[in-house]
Amino acid sequence: MASLARVIHDFQNGELSRDEFVAQLDSTLVTEGLGPTQLLDMLGAAHRKAPLPEDVYVEVRRRIEQLRVSNVAAGGEETGIQTTVEVPSVRSAGSMPASDGSSAAHASGAPGHDQIKGTGDTLNNRFVLEECLGVGGMGTVYKALDLRKLEASDRKPYLAIKVLNVQFRGNPNSLVALQREARKAQVLAHRNIITVYDFDRDGPIVYLTMEYLSGKPLSQLLRTPGYQGMPVRAALPIVRGMCSALAYAHERGFVHCDFKPANVFLTTNAEVKVIDFGIARVFQRPEEESDATVFDPGSLGALTPAYASPEMIEHREPDPRDDIYALGCITYELLTGHHPFDRLSATQARNAEFKPQRPPNLDARQWRALRAALSFDRATRMPSVTRFIAEFDNEARAERSGTLAKAGLAGFAVICAAAVGVFAWKSAPNRQSQAQLGAGESQGRVDRGASMPSQASAAAAMPGVASTSPSIDASGSASANASASTPTKTSPGASANTSAPAAGPLPDPASRPALTLAAVTPMLAQVPCSAFSATAQGHMLTVRGYVSQRYGVARLKDGLATLPGVDALKLDVEPLADDKCDAVKALAPYWTQNWQAGHITGLKVRPPSGQLSEGDPLVVDVSTPAYDSYVNLDYYQLDGNVVHMVPSPRAKDNQAPPRYSATVGGAGDWVISKPFGSEMVVLLITPAPLFDKPRPEAESRADYLRALDARLAQIGAKYGRERIVADFAMITTKPHAP
Repeated sequence: MASLARVIHDFQNGELSRDEFVAQLDSTLVTEGLGPTQLLDMLGAAHRKAPLPEDVYVEVRRRIEQLRVSNVAAGGEETGIQTTVEVPSVRSAGSMPASDGSSAAHASGAPGHDQIKGTGDTLNNRFVLEECLGVGGMGTVYKALDLRKLEASDRKPYLAIKVLNVQFRGNPNSLVALQREARKAQVLAHRNIITVYDFDRDGPIVYLTMEYLSGKPLSQLLRTPGYQGMPVRAALPIVRGMCSALAYAHERGFVHCDFKPANVFLTTNAEVKVIDFGIARVFQRPEEESDATVFDPGSLGALTPAYASPEMIEHREPDPRDDIYALGCITYELLTGHHPFDRLSATQARNAEFKPQRPPNLDARQWRALRAALSFDRATRMPSVTRFIAEFDNEARAERSGTLAKAGLAGFAVICAAAVGVFAWKSAPNRQSQAQLGAGESQGRVDRGASMPSQASAAAAMPGVASTSPSIDASGSASANASASTPTKTSPGASANTSAPAAGPLPDPASRPALTLAAVTPMLAQVPCSAFSATAQGHMLTVRGYVSQRYGVARLKDGLATLPGVDALKLDVEPLADDKCDAVKALAPYWTQNWQAGHITGLKVRPPSGQLSEGDPLVVDVSTPAYDSYVNLDYYQLDGNVVHMVPSPRAKDNQAPPRYSATVGGAGDWVISKPFGSEMVVLLITPAPLFDKPRPEAESRADYLRALDARLAQIGAKYGRERIVADFAMITTKPHAP
């Protein structure tokens, strides 16, 4: 959820140093997914609001105008071409006009600062960076012209250069990392692995040179609109190339550790090249152990959750079978057009007991091989790449079968026995979790002020504390797991937050049975337009949540205080405007689930009072559970519409890692305007994308809730309802005081 507006805002506020700003700029301009005109508008708006240092402003502008790659899709997996555009210069008080690239180049080299290198710059007076090809975990890759080769009339004067991001440049071991990558890649000299030449530095800029490949990454093919897979015969050359590269690396003791479609390149010469062994780690070479104590590439934290094995996510020692899991995911996607686990991380898919469906174009033996590669457990995963391709490649197998047939019936029987053995070893029942969800409709409002969604800032998360209390169902009903027996009480007790003694002497509390929710459940279930989370400890009942203004908090308190077994009552319940009942009815079960599990996802409005005036920015802080998830943030407006803040046309990427914190709206992206009154912000966390296609930025609340109800039912049935959680924030808006 990175954006240029957010990066500039953080730099202006002092939250990012110059180096950190440059590092984030390296990737933001590529991953933003917007055209140069829109990016320049954002830059101009930010510069007018709070002027940037002249050299920084001119350099950012120059790089936007020269931008030729539009987007590296989620996870940095795609590239595309975008033409350069010319737009008028943006000026503000005290700013210096940027007329061309040359003036910006000089500005970027201001004394006392690290030079900002990007498209159009030259490294060591030799390599001209002509085009940004993409962003990886450790650096930005450029197409570069080698002036020395050009002078020598070399027919191939181009090469690719990976420039280390500033955050890695500042790592004292960064040069060691790049040298290690170059050495490993030179050891891995194979026709299906990119050729790496050398590493060098230009002042503080550290970079790696490698062969330039003409073609496109496999990720771009897989993301082609309408792509629904290819026949096995067409896919086999790509699968063979990937397997050949990985088998060669594994034989020499290296695991790729970040194998994904973006790291498989399809050249115009119909070759398959595996790239970026940048975080590969030695798994079985004793002579490398001393190096591992000096520098561990894994410490740089680069992996792609959709293709990382469970063991990688759990930070276990690397193993060739980690690459085999990724190979299985890519092969499945190549054949079907979609990820086997809907792009869930391996641990998330495992916890949901997700079972991939067999592609219709595979025979039984091929499917057994692919299913074994996709195993969540190393012990049952396909043991080697060589074994996988031997089982999967039906054409090569047919050729071998023809040769072996000449050797006689005995040899054929051995092959059949081996195939049966593999089948027995890999077969497993196909289970899938199921659940049912509640339904409902709703109403809601926000005014859209600025042009960008604000971005997440890495932070700590809320620990997920499992609750032993019974959960409460959709409209406030509870499913008690405790005993059904109802303790009796000689006298009702009760006001909120206090204990009310009975009229006569009470029995010894130690001799009385503890309060259970069996008596609470029916009463809460009858409360309309509500969302409750209840806990009982001894004879103390605690209830938090929301109840409609029409029903009232006082009526709720009176009803709960008279229940058998309640000696003390604590209420943390907010009144809810009646027009929010439809939304609460649809989302109450997921709010309850969140709080019964220990408030594993959180939503907080700034200021905490929720009192906002006309023109105030709407700023909210969100935190995610301890598992990979998708963040959905909606503003239910007073005029009956729902505005989608995340995801939206301004914030397309809403996937979040475990225990993630984000601030949305910090750059003034959403501004309060009329009509004014009681409104609501809803955070909904799902284990998979909520909708396959982007929805309008604003739509009717009733239409949205109908679509939401149907989709949540599907997600709950597939991944388990317990993986869907929500949180609410009520706000009150009013006109600006004259």
